[in-house]
Amino acid sequence: MAKARLHVILLRATPDPDEIVALGARLCYAQADLEALRERVESADQRAFVARVMERGHLSVTEHASFTFAVEGISRSLLAQLTRHRIASFSVQSQRYVSMAEGFDYVVPPSISALGEEEEREFIRQMETMHAWYRQWQEKLGGAGEGANQDARFVLPNAAATRLVMTMNARELMHFFELRCCGRAQWEIRELAWQMLALCSREAPALFAQAGPACLRGACPEGKNTCGQSRQVQARRASI
Repeated sequence: MAKARLHVILLRATPDPDEIVALGARLCYAQADLEALRERVESADQRAFVARVMERGHLSVTEHASFTFAVEGISRSLLAQLTRHRIASFSVQSQRYVSMAEGFDYVVPPSISALGEEEEREFIRQMETMHAWYRQWQEKLGGAGEGANQDARFVLPNAAATRLVMTMNARELMHFFELRCCGRAQWEIRELAWQMLALCSREAPALFAQAGPACLRGACPEGKNTCGQSRQVQARRASI
């Protein structure tokens, strides 16, 4: 058992995502046939055109580009938040088929670590206690195996780490970044969102040039509940 560390990899992306978005947008207004349209798009840099498309809010065409991530070192608590984004596909490590008999990694909230070493050790001892409970129930239910695992896992904590593969299209990613890069988002999913945004921005710079929390593009929509950190947010976005 060990403290989990967030790790995100961009596994796959639609090839030339800026081009496919540009082709979709141009097709809506072009009289040219498909081959001529494709040649036009492929023969020139489409980033400036995509930027104009984004400024006009023609976002349906961004759904043609999709991005697949591998994520590990996140808590089951984060997973519950993540799957609320329903326009996405998820493949998650199963606690039913994967035994935790040898232990499970866990996420330690920074607020607990900030209390001091002794408090963090107390948290870790609690993780070890829950693992002992899990082992006890496994044994009582017949040992490691699907039948035992599926009920023994009920004593595992939200802190238990998991890994997953996730796919979203560009439009849903923009929505995800607007909500989850915000300073008011829970700290763990916020960090995940920022790391994903950095990967997307490198893969499709024009497409994600304006992506991020709403305060990057104007006044904070949270009103009196604002985090008050728009300058820090803008600095982080600029560093990507």
